[in-house]
Parts: sequence; C-alpha cells; structure tokens
Amino acid sequence: MLIGSAVGLLAGVASVALFHGRVRPDVAIALVVGIPSVIGVVAILLSGRRWVTMLGAFLLALAPGWLGVLVALRVVSGG
Repeated sequence: MLIGSAVGLLAGVASVALFHGRVRPDVAIALVVGIPSVIGVVAILLSGRRWVTMLGAFLLALAPGWLGVLVALRVVSGG
C-alpha cells in the first residue's frame, strides 16, 4: 500500500504537468478517488488469487496519494 501511495503522488504530479485544462473540482475528485477505489474494492472482493488482492490494495492506496497532490497544488496556487 505504501508503493500505491507513492505511485499516487507521482500520478498526481504527472497529471497536473500533462493536463492544463480546467476541470470542475467535483469531477476531479470523482475521477481521482472514485475510479481507483471502485476498481480496487471490486478486485479485492472478487479475488481468487493473492496477486489480485495485492493489485486491489494497490489501487485503493493510489487514490489518497493522487488526491493529496491535487489538493496541495490547488492550495499552493491560491485556489
């Protein structure tokens, strides 16, 4: 899960560096938190193998790191 959080931080920085368009905050939160969380929970619940459970935990840990970067950048930019 620690690796998932670190990858989430890197994904947040990369998404801000690559995408400069305007996105509503509620849409950004839904995309950043909702999609990885739903996929991760489904993977954990339906896993029959250990690596699928690990992948689900990784995806669940991805969301908070990514959201943390987006929130920090929003605060720093004065918005």
